[in-house]
Amino acid sequence: MSRTIEAVSLVDLTIRDARLNDAAELGALTCELGYKTTGVEMATRLETVLKDSRYKTFVAEIGGKLCGMIGTVWHSSYLHNDLSGRIIALVVSNKMRRRGIACKLVAAAEKDFLRRKISRVTLTTRFEREEAHRFYEKLGYARSGFRFGKNLRRAAD
Repeated sequence: MSRTIEAVSLVDLTIRDARLNDAAELGALTCELGYKTTGVEMATRLETVLKDSRYKTFVAEIGGKLCGMIGTVWHSSYLHNDLSGRIIALVVSNKMRRRGIACKLVAAAEKDFLRRKISRVTLTTRFEREEAHRFYEKLGYARSGFRFGKNLRRAAD
């Protein structure tokens, strides 16, 4: 008897490093977050970040199916003497939210940051994602500013 991913217990949850062959499922998860992404596009992105030791991508897997991911990067800073970490992506499948998977992904990322002697972590989230704001605040993250963005496309684009 085959069980759907929703029926599987979190006891079966595995947090592991992402692999290039996860690209199609990661593309689908990224779409759930509102960023239209094909498997081919995700494969290109993933190939780049998997080659760069500053990046780390963890996936949450249950029963051989991905149900979440977190992507991080660490970097030097002009403002601090030590390294800083950044959570640049976190998504859990709509069907699997509110089960502690995001907490486990963040914990894996924080453990990796600490292993690298990184104690300062930042992230950004869109204004309308109020549930995400509450989630991060519960984990001890504090609001500390605003993010501004600008698209620098050339006039010919």
